[in-house]
Amino acid sequence: MKSKKATSSVNRRDLLKAVGAAPVALIPTGPLSAYAPAKQAYAPKVFNAHDWKTLCVLSDLIIPADDKSGSATQASVPEVIDDWIDVHNQAGGTEIIGGMRWLDIQCNRLYERDFIDCTVDQQRAMLDRIAYPAKAAADDSQAVAFFNHLRDLVVGSFYSSKMGIKDIAYVGNRMVPEWNGCPETVLAKLGVSYSS
Repeated sequence: MKSKKATSSVNRRDLLKAVGAAPVALIPTGPLSAYAPAKQAYAPKVFNAHDWKTLCVLSDLIIPADDKSGSATQASVPEVIDDWIDVHNQAGGTEIIGGMRWLDIQCNRLYERDFIDCTVDQQRAMLDRIAYPAKAAADDSQAVAFFNHLRDLVVGSFYSSKMGIKDIAYVGNRMVPEWNGCPETVLAKLGVSYSS
């Protein structure tokens, strides 16, 4: 399912860039070129067909396509997460699958359908319930932990991909013959200067 572009007043992509500084242990690592779209469909190793669709929908709700770059699924984020859980035998897979089951149970209770069959507004309302730990109900604490873990994986995977690196205009890992300090435009944007 291709996600619609975000329409909220908060720029989710900028917010997620800030969240992207997740602890390294949470971010899948490895050559992301292995996750480039292939001619044949990816066969999930950890997730069944329903869970795979749910993971794809969740990934695109976390990082939807915008005018600057594609969505999480277009950057092969679900494939990275599936492979990372499979290779590293991460217990997080159980947490993620359990969290997706919780979403289905809650959506069936409220909307009489699974999460992936809900409208985008219903899906967002469900995620808003667990996306903000300080506002979430105590009864939802496990769902909050699930969503925070999944969001860390999605953001870390996206901003480690070619698409994500291009999105943040990362130009590191290149030789600089001479360092003349941070450009004045960047210093001004940060509200700092060398002459403080």
